[in-house]
Amino acid sequence: MPCVLSLLLFLALSSSQTSLQDTKEPSCRCDEKLNCICSHSGLRAVPSVSDQARTLDLDFNQITEIQRPDLARLRELRVLKIHANRLSKIDRLAFSSLWSLKELDLSQNLLTALDQRWFNKLGALESLKLHGNPYKYLGSHPPFQTLFRLRSLSFGGECLEEIKSSDLKGLGGLEQLRVDADNLTRYESGALAQIWPLDHVTVSLHSMFVSNQSLASAVLQDVSRPDTRLTLENLYLNDNRSVLPLKVVAQKRVRHFSAQNFFMTDETMVKFLEVTDGAVCSTMTMRNFTLSGVGSVWRRAKSAAARRLTPNVISLYSVTMTINLSVLFCFLFIKNVTLTNLLQHKHLTNQQIFVLVDSQVYMMPCLTSLLLKNLQYLDLSENLLTDPALIETLCNGAGTLHDLRVLNISANSIKSLPLISRMVFRLPKLSHLDVSRNSLSVMPQTCLWPESLRFLNISRTKLTSATSCLPPTLRVLDLSYNDLVEFFVFLPALRELYLSGNKLLTLPPGRLFPNLQTLTAQSNTLNLFSRSDLLSFPRLQNFEAGFNKFVCSCNFVPFFHSLSNGETNVTLTDGINSYFCDSPLRLQGAPLSLVHRSFTECHHVLFVSISCGVALVFLMVLGVVLWKVHAFWYLKMIFVWLKAKQRRRRRQRQREENGDEEEFLVTFDAFVSYSERDSAWVDNYLLPKLEQTGCESSTDLGPEFAAGTCSESKPQSTTEIGPEIKVHTSESTSESSPESKPQSSPEFKPSPRPEPLRLCLHRRDFLPGRWIMDNIVTAIESSRKTLFVLSHNFVQSDWCKYELDFTHFQLLEGNCREDAAILVLLEPLSHDDVPKRFCRLRKLLSSTTYLHWPQDPEHRDQFWTSLRQALRPDQD
Repeated sequence: MPCVLSLLLFLALSSSQTSLQDTKEPSCRCDEKLNCICSHSGLRAVPSVSDQARTLDLDFNQITEIQRPDLARLRELRVLKIHANRLSKIDRLAFSSLWSLKELDLSQNLLTALDQRWFNKLGALESLKLHGNPYKYLGSHPPFQTLFRLRSLSFGGECLEEIKSSDLKGLGGLEQLRVDADNLTRYESGALAQIWPLDHVTVSLHSMFVSNQSLASAVLQDVSRPDTRLTLENLYLNDNRSVLPLKVVAQKRVRHFSAQNFFMTDETMVKFLEVTDGAVCSTMTMRNFTLSGVGSVWRRAKSAAARRLTPNVISLYSVTMTINLSVLFCFLFIKNVTLTNLLQHKHLTNQQIFVLVDSQVYMMPCLTSLLLKNLQYLDLSENLLTDPALIETLCNGAGTLHDLRVLNISANSIKSLPLISRMVFRLPKLSHLDVSRNSLSVMPQTCLWPESLRFLNISRTKLTSATSCLPPTLRVLDLSYNDLVEFFVFLPALRELYLSGNKLLTLPPGRLFPNLQTLTAQSNTLNLFSRSDLLSFPRLQNFEAGFNKFVCSCNFVPFFHSLSNGETNVTLTDGINSYFCDSPLRLQGAPLSLVHRSFTECHHVLFVSISCGVALVFLMVLGVVLWKVHAFWYLKMIFVWLKAKQRRRRRQRQREENGDEEEFLVTFDAFVSYSERDSAWVDNYLLPKLEQTGCESSTDLGPEFAAGTCSESKPQSTTEIGPEIKVHTSESTSESSPESKPQSSPEFKPSPRPEPLRLCLHRRDFLPGRWIMDNIVTAIESSRKTLFVLSHNFVQSDWCKYELDFTHFQLLEGNCREDAAILVLLEPLSHDDVPKRFCRLRKLLSSTTYLHWPQDPEHRDQFWTSLRQALRPDQD
């Protein structure tokens, strides 16, 4: 009946799991080591994976059967897990190709029968799990006789009814065995005894302890040996008869015994001690131990046991007892709360280790402590101890546990650290004390501690400050996960200090810990630490400070890199991947190992100063260069040229609107561009010959340019505009003398006079008050041609250069003819004599025909004729 119920329950759970997983997409992934994890994927059949797969995990799916082709290709498979599926059918040759398989898990499925042919080819199998299936028998043929290398086996379930000797034939080298036989009804004596030697046996015999104690005794008889660790599960000892099978364990002298899911009453507890009397047990572990009762029958356990024990019995000596106890009626367990009656025997008083973890113990009476004379290790962690209970447990600090070396009272409800120090002060051999996970929020200035204390754990106790209460003899101190903001306590012998999870802003001074070798300060509020901070610890070797809010400054980042690269004697034992930047904002969350600060970031003021200095020098040099090459004048020239261009376009639109076909009004025949130092030649030669054709020079002037006789110039007021050019600021008052006609000889016949030309000169025709650049542009636009009087003085004048450039602009825009520029050389001037800044003039000299002023007067007539033809070709 239990088998049927469990089968129905399993089917119901499987169907519900199917309905939930049908909506999930099946997933099966293989990593680089060829481990294919396909669990919890809703699979209904064995998926297709790589032929080279080493591990195939199909746990918690909906696979119902395995056919021969499903696993035929996986010849390299080492581990196959099909735990908790709906597997009910396996082909007899399904595993025949898995020659290398070492681990097979078929537990918690729906296999109703085992077939020995499944395992015929699994010669390398070392671990096999078959428990949790609804089969009643292991099969008609021994299923495991071909598994010569099998070391771990688990079988059985709630439906298993019989175990025969032939079922386990061939299991000679087994090391671990698990048998689930809660409802076993038939057992052939010696069936499990043939498996020898066994290192660990786990047996679940729930129903047999209640209803069939003889059968349970037969099973325990075969698996109990002195060197075999024995674990009993699902024990329900509700009366004295149910305890009787455990007598076999004591008689077989089992040294390592453990019980899980263990239920006992007051009465069966006493019976348990009686039937195990004389057992030579060194390790006893009880997990999930539930005790029902109020201890009313424990008192007579002393007299009952004393009558049977002889003075020479030495049993349970040096035992390690680990008890995970839950008392159902713990608050009624008061009157006879002491364990005195059970511990007043030599077989319990000689024990050295006593562990009572998570057992809801709220006090161990002083009388009990007095009986534990040889106790060296006492673990009362995760219980209900309070300050008064601690006083009672440790006999008000009388030092009764004089051999105690390790005391663990962590995770209780103790609130006073001075009380703890006073209770343990007289324990002369105490070296390890764990008071963590209590409510010790205050630490006094002074405390009394045993001189033997070396290890102290006060972590997770809500301490806000640390004082000289700490014992100076400590070698290891754990103050992690408190609320400490600083730590200044002199501990000369300390070698390991754990301060993680506090609120420290800086590391403690190293001078206080001359022998410290390990320091942890993770998850604090540290912003940075320097080389000097670590060097202040003379012997520091291991350091952990990850998961803090580090300021990635220019000093800290290079120091951290040197620290992580092993350039110092200190090692970052928590690795570089736990260090991140918190500031500056752009680096927040960045791994410190990948952060590098540039020179501009680290030396911002210096960089700005150098940059400004360099920029200032550059601007000064640039200004000098621009001044040397007259760039500012060029900018003004371009600006004026653009304005002139815009003005020309405006005039052109007006002419188009008025129907005027002439592009612009030409006022002068030529604009004369010359240096002020050559004005004598212009006044005495150029103007008389081109503008005053009726006047002749009485004397041929030499290079000194003597004044002519055609005109008389009066002094004029001028204003200096450029470096070499003077522009009149008042109206010219020059008067020309009446033209004198030459006296002709009888044989002389005068030639017809050419028509005078009108020239534009800057000193005569520029409008006063206007910017000189505007006057130049207007003069060039109002003249048919531009006459350049070239000399060494010309190439040294910037204003002449501007006039030359404006003329060139006019040529580029197509507003002038290509011969609009006429060059006249007053003196020999080669290409190399022209400065490079006169680039346009150098180009014109190499590409344009020019007139040369002859020094011989006999050739000057031809010069004037050629010049007139260039200026007014229509007069020919």
